[in-house]
Amino acid sequence: MFADRSTKARWLKGMLAGAAVLLGAAAAQAQTPVRFSLDWRWEGPAAPFAVALDKGYFKAEGLDVTIDPAAGSREPISRVASGTYDMGFGDVNSLVRFRDENPGADIKAVMVIYDRPPFAIIGRKSRGIGKDVASLQGKKFGAPAADGAYAQWPIFKAVNKIDDSSMKFENVGFPVREPMLAQGEVDAVFGFAMSSYINLKSRGVPADDIVVLPMSDYGVELYGNTILVSQKFAQEKPEAVKGFLRALMKGVQDAVKDPSSAVDAVIKRNDVAKKDVELERLRMVLEQNMITPWVKENGFGGIDKARFARALDQIGLTFTYKAKPEVEAVFTEEFLPAADQRKVN
Repeated sequence: MFADRSTKARWLKGMLAGAAVLLGAAAAQAQTPVRFSLDWRWEGPAAPFAVALDKGYFKAEGLDVTIDPAAGSREPISRVASGTYDMGFGDVNSLVRFRDENPGADIKAVMVIYDRPPFAIIGRKSRGIGKDVASLQGKKFGAPAADGAYAQWPIFKAVNKIDDSSMKFENVGFPVREPMLAQGEVDAVFGFAMSSYINLKSRGVPADDIVVLPMSDYGVELYGNTILVSQKFAQEKPEAVKGFLRALMKGVQDAVKDPSSAVDAVIKRNDVAKKDVELERLRMVLEQNMITPWVKENGFGGIDKARFARALDQIGLTFTYKAKPEVEAVFTEEFLPAADQRKVN
């Protein structure tokens, strides 16, 4: 009798174990794969994505998300357009131009991450750069061709009526941009404020010698980086897009509440990153670019349609549209989480 009971127990245990394996396999199969492109390396500003991965927010939405770094905020656009990636984190203004130049590329922005764009000119007082745009005359700039900030220079100079004939623009690689400024080989560079400012400080440039001119302080009404999605993917798997944004929203909220812990999730993905540097970078981007007064009042991720329309007008100051888009053709709110889920106060 004992032997029979023991045999039955082992049989039952085996059946349960087998059922657990089958359920686990079914759950794994139910996970929708999402290939996602960052705009840059794993640094402080990418913390919300890392947190959403580590805390299982994507998995809880039934998503198997793979996130890869990129070489600038314009690269995710071509990655998503080519179908190599389903979604990405890139510059919405470059998206506007890309869509106009490539009418067949059906990509849309679905969530604003940088309500206030980090586009900036970063210079040094010791090289004659000041807060007055007149100080830019006659200067030499490090200007990476693939940089999202440099892409907005035509708008910046048009809005501020700048004659740049006396200026020199040198196409430099991202890795040497700040080193060249630190060494005095250029007077200023184009870049994202939180990246270039902190990179200069880490290279020994005194903070009081660094001058940051955020383009948004000088009449540029553009938005910054947004979540981009292939419309093919959005049409075939709309719930996956919605789930991704819900999970990312939780990552943003966690990063706002506890930046230090959020940065830990980044450090584990970047062997050369230093916590104090990336924490400062994250805090800068949260305060200056993500959690703006408008976002605090209206919620994270959406747009002010009137401002977005003005941004399209500003792009048109220096870019000849083949067919100027309507706001809805570039940005859609249909995938955003409910308004009460997007509060960050």
